Amino acid sequence: MDHWVLLSVSLLAYLYLEVAGAGAQDQRGLAGQGNGRRRGPGGAEHNQLQGVGLGRGKRRKAGGPGKGRAKGNNQRSKPPLGLTRLGSLPPNEGGDRGSIFIESYKSVDERQSNYNVIPGKKGQCVYQGITMFEKAVWSPKPCVTCLCSGGEVVCDEIICPHLRCHYSYTPTGECCPVCMDTVPNDPVNPDLDPAVPRSQAEIELLLKREEEEHREEEARLLKKDAEKKRRKKQKKEEAEKQRSLQEERRLQEERRLQDERRLQDERRREEERLQMEKEEAEKRQEEAEVAMKEQERKLEKERRRHEDDLKEKLRELEEEEEEREQEEEDVEWLLRGDVFQIFPEEPTEEDLLTPPLAEPTEEQEEDGGEDWGGVVRRPGNTLPLGCDISDVIVTCENAQLTNFPPLNIPELKSLSLEGNAITTIPMGAFNGIPNLEWINLSKNKLVTSGIAPRAFKGLKFLSRLFLDNNLLELVPTDLPSTLQELKINENHLKGIEENSFQGLSSLLILELEGNVLNEGNVDHQAFSPLSQLSYLRLGRNHFRTVPQGLPPSLLEVYLENNLIEEISDCVFNQTTNLNVISLRHNRLEESMIAPLAWINHKNLESIDLSYNRLYLVPSYLPRALVHLVLVGNQIERIPGFVFAHMVPGIEYLYLSHNKLDGEGVEPESFLGTYTSMTELCLDHNLLVTVPPGINQMSTLHFLHLNNNKIRTFAEDAICDPENIEDSHIVMLRLENNLIDPRKISPTAFSCVRSYSSVVLKPQRTK
Repeated sequence: MDHWVLLSVSLLAYLYLEVAGAGAQDQRGLAGQGNGRRRGPGGAEHNQLQGVGLGRGKRRKAGGPGKGRAKGNNQRSKPPLGLTRLGSLPPNEGGDRGSIFIESYKSVDERQSNYNVIPGKKGQCVYQGITMFEKAVWSPKPCVTCLCSGGEVVCDEIICPHLRCHYSYTPTGECCPVCMDTVPNDPVNPDLDPAVPRSQAEIELLLKREEEEHREEEARLLKKDAEKKRRKKQKKEEAEKQRSLQEERRLQEERRLQDERRLQDERRREEERLQMEKEEAEKRQEEAEVAMKEQERKLEKERRRHEDDLKEKLRELEEEEEEREQEEEDVEWLLRGDVFQIFPEEPTEEDLLTPPLAEPTEEQEEDGGEDWGGVVRRPGNTLPLGCDISDVIVTCENAQLTNFPPLNIPELKSLSLEGNAITTIPMGAFNGIPNLEWINLSKNKLVTSGIAPRAFKGLKFLSRLFLDNNLLELVPTDLPSTLQELKINENHLKGIEENSFQGLSSLLILELEGNVLNEGNVDHQAFSPLSQLSYLRLGRNHFRTVPQGLPPSLLEVYLENNLIEEISDCVFNQTTNLNVISLRHNRLEESMIAPLAWINHKNLESIDLSYNRLYLVPSYLPRALVHLVLVGNQIERIPGFVFAHMVPGIEYLYLSHNKLDGEGVEPESFLGTYTSMTELCLDHNLLVTVPPGINQMSTLHFLHLNNNKIRTFAEDAICDPENIEDSHIVMLRLENNLIDPRKISPTAFSCVRSYSSVVLKPQRTK
């Protein structure tokens, strides 16, 4: 087969040499030369041009610059074939004259051949009934070369170079035209006929010109190809930029929708709260109206009863008067001398101080004989209407009192006057009840000027005083030194002076929420006298920073619903015994919490930073921290090693309602919690997978991953298959995600104590 191909190529070369004319007798000797040139006269030099033209036309399909040129010409001619020619095409140095060898072909899958690909068997090809062996090359028609490669026939068409000359012609047996200096067969100048042999210098000049034109064409095609690549790259970058902009707009829209939903939820919760308060107020009003009607009914009943009693007494008096008159008439005849008159006895001093009590009726005896004639009576004491007494406790709640009631019950321990309209506490108000231990004056109309300066001073056993929901602007003065609990929430306190708590060294609990306090109107030495204070509430005020001068004995401090933006590194320096800090609903950012604010507090176990402006889990948390609440922030990332310094480790971590996504949790984020974490809440976030590290938490009991965007998770995402210890997870919540329960591995929940503890339904579809 190879011999047949060589013979075909040689025959084409021979025919061309015959047409060329002179010098045919020296063709055999010249064909054997290595450089492909002829030295004799006639058509020898023209034969060299033919060989060069054929070789150059084929090389333009090979790798390198020739390939780019073929691609450029492809726009003006037929599409390129599906192979690339490798290597050069040297003339044969032996055998038949004019034959050429094609070294190798390489198939290119991305292009389609102009000819059908015929499958073969065992590396052979069948073409028009003829069997071709592997690597066989043949030409089924002029300017087309075929190759048998891997059982398939791949054909290639010779692409001619672009000529830049005035005149060109295609020699006989050739596929590509060549340039000529004059018009062929010019009758005026017959010496310039292409059949006439040229000199060696002319041939080299023509070759040099053609090579220069070839390089210029290749440079132009390379420049054009580079420009096309640049435009393609620019379009790709623009498309990528457009996709990024669309993704950013989509994320912004999602955040906007989430904010709207959050605002709607908060508005709905606020409306529900207001509705509940309204319903409770209506209920209390109804209860008060019912109680008032009941009291009116009782009063009316008592009034009628008294009227009946009076009528009965008048009737009895009239009967007695009639009997007396009758007796007088009967004995008048017996009397002699002056008429004797009997005067009533003079009242004693005791009778003047204590009027006689009417005998109780049957209904009053059933009630214990305490509710007589609109007042509650005890031996030697009278209570206002609406008051109750039980043992050593008097309750006058919502009794519509406008003044402090005068009481004389020395053994009384507790007095509740909540829900009245009392405006003043006069001097000596507690003289008749000196042994009080607890006083509740909440929900009245007390003002600072209405409380006598030493009104509470005589109460030597008072330990609890409630003054919530009044109109006080200053802390009452001269409070008993025995006081242990003081509540002045929901008033109008405008400041705390240096001596406001003077003498209250026994105070343990102080609540001042819902006032107008701030760091400017609270004296730095105001809390100094409170040497035993352990519980302090300052929520719902106007603090921008944590107030200074907190007592060292403090164990719990609550600063919710303020305007706190910063925590300096010295504000908690003196309160080394702190155990609980609550800073919910403030304006804190993680960068505004000083690194040394609380990291060295050995007893600080609980911190609540919910509903602030945090984007990251804060660093430098206390080493002894056990309970951390970060609900309702904008946290997008849990930095690595943020819990690694804690000893023994955090146990309760609440990160619900934040913005954690698939990239927000690092492999080292939970390092330091693997042997301590008990409850982990990551619900209502943007997680797409189960965060790494959860399967290593050997003490985890409660895991909340509901209301995220989790679609699938690995078999070992929650439970470590290598851990053969007993199941430890008590509750696992995965509802409202994008999980298909049918795709969950049977061993995915092997560390859960009971499958009934896994909540998977409902799931969202998108």
